[in-house]
Amino acid sequence: MDRRSIRKLDHIRNALVSGEDGANSFDDVSFVPNSLPNTALAETSLDTEIASLRLSSPIMINAMTGGAGGTTQINQKLAMIARERNLAMAVGSQMAALRDPEVTDSYRIVRREHPQGILFANVGAEATVEQATAAVEMIEANGLQIHLNVMQELLMPEGDRDFRGYLERIHAIRESLDVPVIVKEVGFGMAKESIEKLMEIGIRTIDVGGRGGTNFAQVENMRSEHPHAMFEDWGFTTVESLLEANAVGHPGMSYIATGGVRHGLDVVKAASLGASAVGMAGAMLRLVQRESLEECLATVDRWHQQIRVAMTALGMKRLADTVCTPVMITGKTAERARLRHRQLERLAQR
Repeated sequence: MDRRSIRKLDHIRNALVSGEDGANSFDDVSFVPNSLPNTALAETSLDTEIASLRLSSPIMINAMTGGAGGTTQINQKLAMIARERNLAMAVGSQMAALRDPEVTDSYRIVRREHPQGILFANVGAEATVEQATAAVEMIEANGLQIHLNVMQELLMPEGDRDFRGYLERIHAIRESLDVPVIVKEVGFGMAKESIEKLMEIGIRTIDVGGRGGTNFAQVENMRSEHPHAMFEDWGFTTVESLLEANAVGHPGMSYIATGGVRHGLDVVKAASLGASAVGMAGAMLRLVQRESLEECLATVDRWHQQIRVAMTALGMKRLADTVCTPVMITGKTAERARLRHRQLERLAQR
């Protein structure tokens, strides 16, 4: 087994134990109760839209794996869940397959299992236009994710150390592809300044990928002979990143919230802060590794039911309507957000 495959399998093993402490920034978000919601659970709709694509659920199986022995089975089971519950799905970084065609089947299995589904290809910001095009073609993708993982690369023993030219390459890919392009952080969050730079080159869908789920600094430290544990709390949480996105205030933008989404209530909290969809990766990985397909499907059904319960209690029929409901931000999240001059009182009074 080559070093790249070993790394992929190390990531899976380490990701299974990362982000399982149960607490994250969504615990600092709460709703003002509505005792007269004037709606019914049966009236709620889970439909949403990202990157000009209509989704029947706000839950998206986000990028995880591929490119090594054993990952084909994981992606197959994930794709089966996506097919049975009509979820959008992204594959893990395809850079491995672009360098070694022998591992392409670990990605192509997803389209075979989910032939009519919405799938997203995935490359790093170091990719060329040709590589991005090949990644999309590999799985007949409906869109492309370009992931940003600077801190992970810096902590990865064999990782990149040169991050020049990212914006120029992202812009070139967006200009050349005929499918939507999503720029995605992998767990370190995104600040207003970064979002604005991406907007300037025409990116209109961003996955803020905040801290709170799988901690890729921790994942890499677990692989390293010389770990740098002080970087394991680097970046913004998912909620902080959504507040940064709120500060941009551009009506043409759409956001995906990934990082620490645990259940349906977290989905609605993310939506109330402007997310059109949520990405679930670590939670999904633990499911498929530990539960049967039937148990996985039952868990997704529970998440959907929890979303509908929260929406009904708030008096909202559509998920997008939750951006009008008052939401309170407290704790460490509020403390940090105020240092960034985020208007939390306005959210609580809307």
